[in-house]
Amino acid sequence: MNKKFLVILGMLLAFTSTMLFANEAAAGTAEETAVEAVKDGGLSEAAKYISAAVAVAMACIAGSIAVGKIGAAAMGAMAENPEVSGKALPYVGLAEGICLWGMLVAVLILIL
Repeated sequence: MNKKFLVILGMLLAFTSTMLFANEAAAGTAEETAVEAVKDGGLSEAAKYISAAVAVAMACIAGSIAVGKIGAAAMGAMAENPEVSGKALPYVGLAEGICLWGMLVAVLILIL
């Protein structure tokens, strides 16, 4: 579990640093970048997109872990007692809702 988290975190940091350096190279001089930062209120467009991507990524990773654990437990319970299916499966749907909340946060980041 910890290895997966470290690999995902490393990939995210590598992608983020690559995007930041690409943004600096495309922006031109430091003076133009400073003027853009003041116009945007200190938060550039790249930072908005990166933060929205991180919100969705983290929510989807957490949702997939939750669905995996809850789904395995629900299938085990249904194998022993089939009448439990109506009570166990809604919990899987609740775990999937985590991903939807992450997407909602990302949309709010991009709008505001």
